[in-house]
Amino acid sequence: MDIDKRVTPARLDIAAAHLKGKVNSKAYVEGRTVQVARGVIGLHGAPTDTSALRSQLLFGERFTVYDEKYGWVWGQSALDDYVGYARADCFGPEAAPTHRVVSLATPSLAAPDVKKGARDLLPMNAKVAVAADEGRFLRLVNGAYVFAGHLAPLDGPAPDWVSMAKAFVGVPYLWGGKTAAGIDCSGLVQTALEAGGIKAPRDTDMIENALGTAIPADAPLRRGDLVFWKGHVGAMLDGERLIHANGHFMQVTVEPLADVRERTLANETLPIRTIKRL
Repeated sequence: MDIDKRVTPARLDIAAAHLKGKVNSKAYVEGRTVQVARGVIGLHGAPTDTSALRSQLLFGERFTVYDEKYGWVWGQSALDDYVGYARADCFGPEAAPTHRVVSLATPSLAAPDVKKGARDLLPMNAKVAVAADEGRFLRLVNGAYVFAGHLAPLDGPAPDWVSMAKAFVGVPYLWGGKTAAGIDCSGLVQTALEAGGIKAPRDTDMIENALGTAIPADAPLRRGDLVFWKGHVGAMLDGERLIHANGHFMQVTVEPLADVRERTLANETLPIRTIKRL
């Protein structure tokens, strides 16, 4: 059986119970579900802070733990099935989310008063459980307060997901990042699509395989078309301009697709591989 290790919770020593008979491992275990209790935490390739950042988990996201050792947990994200290691002390008790953050970020306040200080900073798409409406601020189940204008019900997606991507212009490029503190190309597309109510996988090749319909390379482009190179993806703002998080400028930029095509061919010998329309 060919497996994608990025989204398959299996190691030589331990694997998820539902994979028994499909993968070889010394032990198979039932996972336990936990919930992210920090604004954003790293999902790493190994149980060390210096290991590669594979992705990030946001406040309120669920995570299935299959192994815990030396202050780290190993498991799988409920959002996109990504597998990795995260700090065990970054999770807390489950609370069913009711709202999500729709701004680039919002402070989680100690009181319904901006002068009282913030407990944390919650990024776009963080999921929170609202306990009470107190006017300008909503009180969360955990006792923190969030400005009401920065939240929307979970069942109220943004009408234009491309506008959510555009909000990240100028944000620094960070491999594995998914927030306004740093984001990568597939993280930008996945985050914007999620804000628009569209579920997407984590990595560029996964998005390319899972979403949309391929259109001819010479077809007129329109807002929301996804353009893929090997290892890179961006979204069209209109028929000519692409928004993408890129290592060339080390930030999220908007530039003519023709310029990006020319540069990637000249510098990396990479042609556009696919254009997909959702």
